[in-house]
Amino acid sequence: MPTSLSGKVVLIAGGGGALGGTIVPAFVRSGARVISADRNPPPEQVIEGKAMKADVADKAAVHRLLEDVIRTAGRLDVLVNLVGGFAAGRIADTDVSLWHRMLAVNLTPAFLLSKAALPHMTARGSGRLLHVAAWAAVEPFDGAGAYIVAKSGLLALIRVLALELKGSGVTVNGVLPTTIDTPANRANMPEANPSSWTKPESIAELLTFLASDGAGQISGAAIPIGAHAP
Repeated sequence: MPTSLSGKVVLIAGGGGALGGTIVPAFVRSGARVISADRNPPPEQVIEGKAMKADVADKAAVHRLLEDVIRTAGRLDVLVNLVGGFAAGRIADTDVSLWHRMLAVNLTPAFLLSKAALPHMTARGSGRLLHVAAWAAVEPFDGAGAYIVAKSGLLALIRVLALELKGSGVTVNGVLPTTIDTPANRANMPEANPSSWTKPESIAELLTFLASDGAGQISGAAIPIGAHAP
């Protein structure tokens, strides 16, 4: 049976992206009250839940977002962070601006969102923080140094937060997909075989489970998903 999140308030950061197009509807189908946040949320997501505009790499914007969520929904049960971006380049060829951009899109939002959500969740004694990282953080590949370092930092953040929140009722977990089967990745890698890539639907199923009451004893996990992950 599908995971039930009936009555839970879920904030999905980066919900307007390609992955969000699958994740947001999956959480809505689970019965959750979904709030999707993005720099430019698609208008159609207002039908599926509530869409908010926010730059989650900006501290003040994240603070306002969390205040708006609590004011609108009364509480926050689950934070799902889908924010991320890819750029190729070996470290020796990486300009400092690209380095900062990879950190700003792959690591900083996770820190700011988690930090902003924690006071509310710890005060209630319950909550779920879920971040989408990448299998490359465990098994790096050549040619995307800044991206992989940023995703590795996200993996470390998940583990550190899980230690800090032990016994609080708030859990922190990460999902580590291999290459995700999105239209953008298909367009950027036309000669690749997408049959081995991670399906967005599989990520959605895993995230909804981790958001559920049944996953209450799982924290600090970094779960590989995809054909090449063990």
